Amino acid sequence: MRIDFHVHSKYSKRPSQWLLQKINCPESFTDPLRIYRMAQKKGMTAVTISDHNSIDGAMEIAHLPGAFISEEVTTYFPEDGCKLHVLALNIREEQHEEIQRFRRNVFDLVDYLNQENILHVVAHPLYSINGRLTPEHVEKLFLLFKNFELNGSRNHRENQCLKDVLNALTPETIARLADKHDMQPRMKTPWIKHVFAGSDDHSSLNIARAFTEIEGIDRPEDLTNNLDSIGVSANIRPAIPLTMAHNLYGIAYQFYRNRFNLDRYTEADQLIRFLDRSLIAETPHEPRLITRLYGFFNHRKRKRSQPGGAGSMAVLLRHEIHTLLADHPDLLPADGNENDSHLSPEERWFDFVNQVCNRVLPHIGDHLINQLSGANLFSMFNTIGSAAGFYALLAPYFIAYSQFAKDRELSNAIHRRFSKPAAPDALERDAGPMSVAHFTDTFYDVNGVALTLRQSVRTALKNGKDLTIITCNPDERPEEPGICNFKPIGVYGLPEYAEQQIYYPPVLEMLNYCYERGFAHIHTATPGPIGLAALAVARILKLPISGTYHTSIPQYAQILTGDEAIGDLSWKFILWYYDQLDTIYAPSKSTMDELIEKGIAAEKIRVYPRGIDTERFHPSKRNGFFKNRLPQDHGIKMLYVGRVSKEKNLHLLADAFRRLVRTADNVHLVVVGDGPYLEEMKAETKELPCSFTGYMDGEDLASAYASSDIFVFPSATDTFGNVVLEAQASGLPVIITEQGGPVENVLPDRTGLVVKAGDVNSLHRAMVRLVSSHDLMRSMGSAARHYMEERSFDAAFMKMWDMYQGSTADPAPPLARAS
Repeated sequence: MRIDFHVHSKYSKRPSQWLLQKINCPESFTDPLRIYRMAQKKGMTAVTISDHNSIDGAMEIAHLPGAFISEEVTTYFPEDGCKLHVLALNIREEQHEEIQRFRRNVFDLVDYLNQENILHVVAHPLYSINGRLTPEHVEKLFLLFKNFELNGSRNHRENQCLKDVLNALTPETIARLADKHDMQPRMKTPWIKHVFAGSDDHSSLNIARAFTEIEGIDRPEDLTNNLDSIGVSANIRPAIPLTMAHNLYGIAYQFYRNRFNLDRYTEADQLIRFLDRSLIAETPHEPRLITRLYGFFNHRKRKRSQPGGAGSMAVLLRHEIHTLLADHPDLLPADGNENDSHLSPEERWFDFVNQVCNRVLPHIGDHLINQLSGANLFSMFNTIGSAAGFYALLAPYFIAYSQFAKDRELSNAIHRRFSKPAAPDALERDAGPMSVAHFTDTFYDVNGVALTLRQSVRTALKNGKDLTIITCNPDERPEEPGICNFKPIGVYGLPEYAEQQIYYPPVLEMLNYCYERGFAHIHTATPGPIGLAALAVARILKLPISGTYHTSIPQYAQILTGDEAIGDLSWKFILWYYDQLDTIYAPSKSTMDELIEKGIAAEKIRVYPRGIDTERFHPSKRNGFFKNRLPQDHGIKMLYVGRVSKEKNLHLLADAFRRLVRTADNVHLVVVGDGPYLEEMKAETKELPCSFTGYMDGEDLASAYASSDIFVFPSATDTFGNVVLEAQASGLPVIITEQGGPVENVLPDRTGLVVKAGDVNSLHRAMVRLVSSHDLMRSMGSAARHYMEERSFDAAFMKMWDMYQGSTADPAPPLARAS
């Protein structure tokens, strides 16, 4: 016999998912007779329906050949209300009444089922239905039940864990559990278990995805609790989050289709036809020619009147969906849900929803940013409302991924308690080595942050650490180990900052990638759209999330716009975003103090270790690099490296250098970098001994540092200033301001000079002091190199990795196994 023991019909009324509860939707819409026919069509030789605490659906088909009565019983551990589901199979109507009487107490229920010799199976035993299931409850299940379900709708990890644990049970283990819980097993040879499989289908889309094959009997009426002499094998096609989400969409669509009689539009509306084929197991026939013509002219009319903006989410969605289906007719499943592509139905549906999401989200993002920059609060709230509505439409995926991640720790804890020590399994790997997904929007930028990220990837690979940089960039990039680049679904250019663009990430694709990779920790290096995606992924997958605060965005926003209100609004967003994180890593104590002053809890903030590649940046690389690159290669070379923009106070540097030249004729200013202030700064210094090299990296950059004499960095907005470390490692004395992170990476008056931020006189005096004393330059440069030798990049990276490891510690220690 082949039987799917776990199928729901329209008589399962109360949904467990909040989304279905919100729309007052029943848990299933499938007609019992339809279940019977579909199960037979998919090769089942016997059919049953297991509705929640109801046999009405099973009774409707009980008279048909091979059909029998079952139900899924909701029961509880009486001591704490932990909820369980138990499949009671091949029962009579009067037994159903008794089962309802006993179901409030799992011990009483099991005793009754055993007394009546009713075949019973604990359903999805490692799924915590009401959030109360613990390893101790699972231990009691091993004493209470002989039969366990591999569930066709649940996480494959749970099913694999269950199989491993059941196979590892021994008489000694059972004896230990019986003594621990003061319970006697309810069966003979309790260490021998049977596994059954059921689809747990609620939408008719996955009937017989999982089923049980039984040898030794050929009639359902012979199904009893005495199975030791017959063969039972579980057949299951593992579910993924896409499977659950597809089911949820299917249930919701079937609800609305029934409520609003949408079947009357099937032949006339391309969208309804598409939804019928994608979300109902059996679809209507191919529409007639007249219907195709109707759909064609309707599409032409819609293309002429494209919606603007995000004002009407329904109009926008409908337009984008119709356009998508017209542009990609391959998305439409063939009649009867036959699939002529390599994609499964749930993968095809995910592809469709993802493409719709990627078309709609840029509209919402553009409007929100436009309204923020224009301080149009009324329209902004309207757009946020539209975004919330769109979130609800994507909720089945968020629910599915969240559910599949929900019991990861419980499954791993159970696995470690009971599996044989030598049993190889992916679960042990999931629970073992640390894996980090680092989200950033600056990986391909030309700045110190991007260089540090690249060095982090190299260091991780060298030390065998599982670090993946997740970023978003529209350019074609070669595949690199440790880097995953997603193509953005939209780009927004900032009018005040032409070189900087905001990329909208493909959120569903990132979520699916992180789930499949099984990351243990999410780290975000940006509060922008990619950082918001990181936050969403962490919350949905129930992962710890940390973030680095390394850019003074509110200060930049105010400088670039000249609008104090924009700066204040930026601070409100930044504080909200970072307060959502579990841990915040600040690059310096001054940044940490600033965040605390703004209202972030001090216990959430850590100052993270920063290091420098002391082999790459080294005084030995002083090689006359500028000899053929500067108009005159003599005298003292003062170096600036970084973004050439006003927020770096480069106008003050130009002014101070102009004053210096009046009294010192042996100096040359070299500016390495690119940015929006470059041409203006060139114009301001055209009469001065000043050279601009453009962007440099690699060995050229290292040689430029070592071949210079003094490093000047007048910025007051940098939260760290990696270039200050690079300069000191290269043996240069530095001049920095007293504001921001750089001051914490200098030993004042030993490795460099600290000046007052924004004060051109203070900056000029420091430049004069160093230029006037070669001995001071040499002694400070030597001290700077010695100081940096204590701060290697590898050591700093490993300290940071230990911080990640500490924030992802497993809260459930393993119990000693029976010897």
